[in-house]
Amino acid sequence: MTKSNSSIHNRVSRTIKSVSTGLIINVFMAAVKIVAGLVGNSYALMADGVESVMDIISSAVVIGGIKIGSIPADRNHPYGHGKAESLAAMIVSLALVLVGVEIAVESVKAINHPRQAPAAFTLIVLVVVVLIKETLFRFISSVSKETNSLSVKTDAWHHRSDAFTSAAAFIGISICLIGGKGYESADAWAALLASAVIAFNGGLLLKNAVAEIMDHSPGPEVEATVRSLAGGVLGVVSVEKCRIRKSGLQLFVDIHIEVDALMPVLEAHAIGHRVEEVLIASPLWITNVLVHIEPAGQIRRE
Repeated sequence: MTKSNSSIHNRVSRTIKSVSTGLIINVFMAAVKIVAGLVGNSYALMADGVESVMDIISSAVVIGGIKIGSIPADRNHPYGHGKAESLAAMIVSLALVLVGVEIAVESVKAINHPRQAPAAFTLIVLVVVVLIKETLFRFISSVSKETNSLSVKTDAWHHRSDAFTSAAAFIGISICLIGGKGYESADAWAALLASAVIAFNGGLLLKNAVAEIMDHSPGPEVEATVRSLAGGVLGVVSVEKCRIRKSGLQLFVDIHIEVDALMPVLEAHAIGHRVEEVLIASPLWITNVLVHIEPAGQIRRE
């Protein structure tokens, strides 16, 4: 038993629409920031624009990963293609780390060779960018929580990292303009600070992506919920083992339940089906459940 194809399709469509919205906005934002940075003589703003270009590529990778991950199971992939979503998250998070390193390198060069102070109008551009990118982060982050998608969460953090770089650029340019001569490198120092934030967040997201690919447990809270739901089914004496892994947007559960040792096989089988139905109907987005029946009170070999 699995969740309906229509509910899975709706969930995938929701995630793709949210990421696509960010991608379209990033195309416009990248162009504005790069042009404004060139005209306004702001390295931090140009670096921010380059980061937005990476956001566009990353969003495209996420969309591809979600689409591939939503392909139904087949003969060669009996558990589906969900790991493609995790791979997309790993690629995007790695890109974040690399972007952070690249901006840091260029920032150091700009610090050692200060240029003319940026133009004042770049501050207006940056305020608008921060507001738009933080709004995008909150929107896409809410979708990632709703769909339990790591790649969408990673994409959301791309938008927040963009907001960080823009905020840092705003501070740096403000110092340049207020401080005047001798403070030209503040713009580059701001970019350097932003690069550290980007690389750090990218590293954390990369760690999560690798853990998901390695079938890391989704957490004790999820397991406790699964055990509680299964244990509440009439006829289940106790839940012995419970293994959960995440693949893309889906959770797979292997669970061992104990029933009355003298219960007829047909009745025990029916209880197993009820456990499966309860778990799949839960809001955890469990799409596949394997139930193993154990006789209660019997000594078993591990």
